[in-house]
Amino acid sequence: MAAGLGTRLRPHTLETPKPLLAVAGRPILEWNIDALPKEIEEIILVVGYLQEKIREHFGAEWGSRRVRYIEQAELKGTGHALFACQNQLHDRFLVLNGDDLYGVDDLAELARHDLAILAKETNKSCRYGAFHTDEQGRLLAIIEGGETQPGALVNAGAYVLDRDIFDCPLVPIRDGKEFGLPQTVVLLAQKRPVDIVRANFWVPIGFPDDLEIATAALQERL
Repeated sequence: MAAGLGTRLRPHTLETPKPLLAVAGRPILEWNIDALPKEIEEIILVVGYLQEKIREHFGAEWGSRRVRYIEQAELKGTGHALFACQNQLHDRFLVLNGDDLYGVDDLAELARHDLAILAKETNKSCRYGAFHTDEQGRLLAIIEGGETQPGALVNAGAYVLDRDIFDCPLVPIRDGKEFGLPQTVVLLAQKRPVDIVRANFWVPIGFPDDLEIATAALQERL
């Protein structure tokens, strides 16, 4: 998912789409594509804002993987972005935020599950929605609103799903202006088990200072 405006990262995103911003010398989206499990043969990029620059950068093939593009003409959230791809997706697939950083091992573990969401245990209070799980560590609900306390599991924005997600109605959020993917996955979890996979490495990038944090985090791993 790489269509957003990146407004919180301005002025960096005035001429560069957020997924192409450099961390540790390479665009964010390059790091994510190279972190994908080797079994993945095709990539679909959902693009919108400054999409021509993303198309030009990655072209029709990247690292021996075919690359296709779906335009999200209206930015109506992550659920809307995925559903724009439903005619192109078959069997099981990974869904990633194109502007966060993920670990190779975490994505490999995520892909081993039939249905799953990547989550990170937060070490500080934050505004992310927290997952409520059952005794087996499977998704029950997302607790939103208010401040999430340290120790909670928050959504890292990476999923393994299959076409059953498209049988669920999109859940409106933000007064109906957008449709949330994690909220829609909760509906799927009412029908089939959705595992929560704990991330060892996840760096969300939302503000200018996060670019330096992400660079430092990657340099530690190189």
